[in-house]
Amino acid sequence: MSDNNLSAPLVDDEIDLKELFSALWQSKLLIILVTGVFAAGAVMYALSLPNIYQSTAILASKSQGSGVSASLQQYAGLASLAGVSLPGGESSDSARALKLIHSKSFFQDYLYEDLLVELMAVVGWNAASGAPSIDSDVYNLKTQSWVRDVAPPLSAKPHLDEAFQRYSALVSVSTDAKTGFSTLSVKHFSPVVAQKWAVLVIGRLNESLKVEKVAEANAAIAYLVEQSKQTSLVKMDEVFSRLIEDQTQTIMLASVSDNFLFDIIQRPDAPLLKSEPKRASICVIVTLLGGMLSVLMVLLLHFSGKMAVLDRIDQRLKRPFSLLILNQ
Repeated sequence: MSDNNLSAPLVDDEIDLKELFSALWQSKLLIILVTGVFAAGAVMYALSLPNIYQSTAILASKSQGSGVSASLQQYAGLASLAGVSLPGGESSDSARALKLIHSKSFFQDYLYEDLLVELMAVVGWNAASGAPSIDSDVYNLKTQSWVRDVAPPLSAKPHLDEAFQRYSALVSVSTDAKTGFSTLSVKHFSPVVAQKWAVLVIGRLNESLKVEKVAEANAAIAYLVEQSKQTSLVKMDEVFSRLIEDQTQTIMLASVSDNFLFDIIQRPDAPLLKSEPKRASICVIVTLLGGMLSVLMVLLLHFSGKMAVLDRIDQRLKRPFSLLILNQ
């Protein structure tokens, strides 16, 4: 039985590299053709993409927490001894502001009407004139009206949801955990529009928070005045006076400061150089993909025993390639 096992033929499951390279070399014209088609397609696609410009602003938060809640929390323990319940604290103003930028309600109240045309109708940018190119099939610039042809439930004028989806893809904000600085990035076909949007977003963000803070401070003052009438402790009168003073200061700062929440470390710019698309990267990646797919196709046909197919393809490609070389 041992002799029979020794005499049994061994199955050769190793890949013959010489055979593999020979198969690839024999089908080199097919590999070149497929790779060339992918490369040409990548170039045409990359050139068809419009330039995208990105305007960036760096912001520093002026405060880490709500002025109202910070002051109230400071005296919450003392107030509780007098039987007075002060409102609870709130989250960081800067964190709330970053969330607000991508809030649909903020977009609807402060940005929707101002950004709509440039958001939904602009398809490019005329570098010579500096003006954005508007799709006349979407928006009639002369009559200032929307003319796009869409099926219900959509209307000629883009719905809030459509505009907000596009806005969310073009406007982004991030925060550096180490420095606490926030970076606002706005992308658009036009660098001028990208800069204008960034300035507008920062301005409207500060405006919305100023309104909110003033309303919050006024409500806090009214609450504190009411609570002060319900206690006879002299010490609490001092506490309430200090709290009212803090909220009055908040209203004053909101009234005189344009940048209520953020200091602008880097102003939004109108960039000269595009940020997208990366045309060279697109061409390289698609060409490599074409080369890998063509090699894989040749190997699959070879190891599946369909060499005759590869031979016929090779024979049909030899003449066109020979004519191409001779004409050079």
